[in-house]
Amino acid sequence: MAAKRSGAESKQSRRTVASPRPGQEPRGEAPLSLERIVASAVELLDAEGLDGLKMRQLADRLGAGAMSLYWHVGNKEAVFDLALDAVLEYRRSPEIVAPQDWRGEIIHMLEDWRAGMLRHPWSASLLPRRALGPNILSRLELLGKTLSKAGVADADLNVAIWSLWNYVIGATITRANFELSDDDRAAAQQRLTDLSQHYPTIERSRLLLDNDWDGAFRKGLDFLLDGLAPRE
Repeated sequence: MAAKRSGAESKQSRRTVASPRPGQEPRGEAPLSLERIVASAVELLDAEGLDGLKMRQLADRLGAGAMSLYWHVGNKEAVFDLALDAVLEYRRSPEIVAPQDWRGEIIHMLEDWRAGMLRHPWSASLLPRRALGPNILSRLELLGKTLSKAGVADADLNVAIWSLWNYVIGATITRANFELSDDDRAAAQQRLTDLSQHYPTIERSRLLLDNDWDGAFRKGLDFLLDGLAPRE
């Protein structure tokens, strides 16, 4: 899988994420913390996207010198890993109290995952090519545990996890990038109508006018979970 990077680059990234560089910051610099650096990196990514994250710009946002950042993070790749993992933290809903409600648990987990990535659109395209951090690993562990308790066999567990992963990532990337105005959507549907002899099914369903992204995500997730439900 693309998310499981291998080789020296992945090992270096994991080392820098797990072990911020120790030592005293140079005198005269404003005090920094890893938490402040990560929060500012997320803000910069939200404002400028992936290409906008530069160590010099990040330092400027923090009112610090660029070199002082390296007392906390090894390189820009480590900043990407830390920022991504920060926005993927999952706080379990207190409303989910029944252990047998495995569907409610998974629906909440995946809807929260999608919503978090939509708040930070860069994360959906970044996730498949980064080392996995503790927050996403914890989410995947909870997902696997919930599926297992629901009766998904060990032999099918990886397929179930990756199927749900692919669904969330695909749905998020599509939603984040498929931005059409009402006029553009109507024009596209009209073109389908003009070509209905070639595309009768999607013209009849008025595919390009449907912008109920949340409803489609939830219903599609129900389809997937129906397939994963234990057989009676």
